[in-house]
Amino acid sequence: MRDQMTVLLSSNFKRYLLFSLITLLGACSSSSRVGPTDGVRVGDSSSLKEMVPASQLEASATRQYNSMKQKASQKNALAPDNHPQVIRLRAISKKILPHAYAWNPESQAWKWEVNLFISDEVNAFCMPGGKIAFYTGIIEKLKLNDDEVATVMGHEIAHALREHARDRIAKAQLSNLGASVLSSALGLGNLGGQALGQGLQILGLSFSRADERDADLVGMDIAARAGYDPRAGISLWQKMGQLSKDKQPEWLSTHPSGDSRIYEIQKNINEALFLYARAKNTTIDKLPNYKP
Repeated sequence: MRDQMTVLLSSNFKRYLLFSLITLLGACSSSSRVGPTDGVRVGDSSSLKEMVPASQLEASATRQYNSMKQKASQKNALAPDNHPQVIRLRAISKKILPHAYAWNPESQAWKWEVNLFISDEVNAFCMPGGKIAFYTGIIEKLKLNDDEVATVMGHEIAHALREHARDRIAKAQLSNLGASVLSSALGLGNLGGQALGQGLQILGLSFSRADERDADLVGMDIAARAGYDPRAGISLWQKMGQLSKDKQPEWLSTHPSGDSRIYEIQKNINEALFLYARAKNTTIDKLPNYKP
């Protein structure tokens, strides 16, 4: 009888743990509102990210970024400070960043960096903590003008501002915890946890479509406030689509393209154009090639 009672209590405790996990997941998914009161509107960011210490993630990102720079420098693949494209990228970032802080007040204390890596890869990114990288391939193969560079940069900065990496890691941690509790409760042993863990590794290779849409819109907002034409997002994705017909660029492996992406930009373009017009000290109806 005592053994049966122990088994029953153990089973009930496991169910309680699983219920508690589900309750925690729901509670942590509540959102926190951050961002300007005007301009492009996006959904609130998830507070799940609070489960992952920002300082640890940013420190890890810095170590990886520095290691990447060191290895590139040894191969003469890190563009020097006086490289024309480095000067160009840093000038654009200098205009964009003051408009980024409203989306994440903590980012004003980040040690922002912008570097150019000499590589044919069509790629760019911004690590947590403001570590920005462009590859020469994305600039040269797409023949990016300043508005398009600002669009790419704004998008990547937005991922960092909205802390999508923290959110993804938190969800993975919760999923792993859930897999452990669930597999134990169902008597699956390590097998269930391993199977779910493998799925999480695949899932963790890229941001979600919701994250990408979020980054597109927030990036468009901050670039427009800095005086860069938000319509460049349309031309950028058209160029990317043409390039991907021959071979999918590295950037698209984590940044799904398609007509739906352009559609979302067009749907929110007027809000961004008002910001752009204001930055240019004019009105939206007087913008070149403006079509109401």
